Amino acid sequence: MSWAARPVEDTPPAVTEARGVRPSLAESRGARSSFDDPESFGAVFDTHFAEIHRYVAQRLGADHAEDVVAETFLAAFRKRARYDPSRATVRAWLYGIATNLIGKHRRLEVRTLRALGRHGPEADAPGHEERVAVRVSAESLRPDLAAALAGLDRRDRDVVLLVALAGLSHEEISTALGIPYGTVGSRLSRARKKLRVALGGVNPMLDPEEAGRG
Repeated sequence: MSWAARPVEDTPPAVTEARGVRPSLAESRGARSSFDDPESFGAVFDTHFAEIHRYVAQRLGADHAEDVVAETFLAAFRKRARYDPSRATVRAWLYGIATNLIGKHRRLEVRTLRALGRHGPEADAPGHEERVAVRVSAESLRPDLAAALAGLDRRDRDVVLLVALAGLSHEEISTALGIPYGTVGSRLSRARKKLRVALGGVNPMLDPEEAGRG
């Protein structure tokens, strides 16, 4: 069973930017204008909040998503002068900020993934970490896959989940995380091998870019 990104239909129309394609000149100017004007920044929040919140909740659980997402947009607002719309879409840039903030909670994420792996999304689990785990979307994280993800290095897990949950291209991930393009591919390849072993030889996910080359 392949594990791909959430369908585009679940994403608000304004958020469904071309994936793997650099912003057009008009898009870049529009994004720059929204970032330059503090009052217009609210439009960035309104457009992308739901999608970024869903991504964080899938990684840390709903209990912690609100604070991390709020911190994501606060950091984006404070760093808005550094945003270069010619290099990445606003969406990819926000995913990068959110992923870096999630890294500060890596122990929580591992506990959440392990709990989901033990009990599954429908279990009536009494403990706190189990309650957090059952709120994570089961559409993307099956129990066996969640348990396998818990065993990955955080940096490899970041790349895997930016592909699988966010549907970012290798180029977008490279820009969002500030790592070389080739590093994205090597981390993803290493993670897929480890996940395949943990899942008994089952291919854990389908990389859209590799599928396109096949």
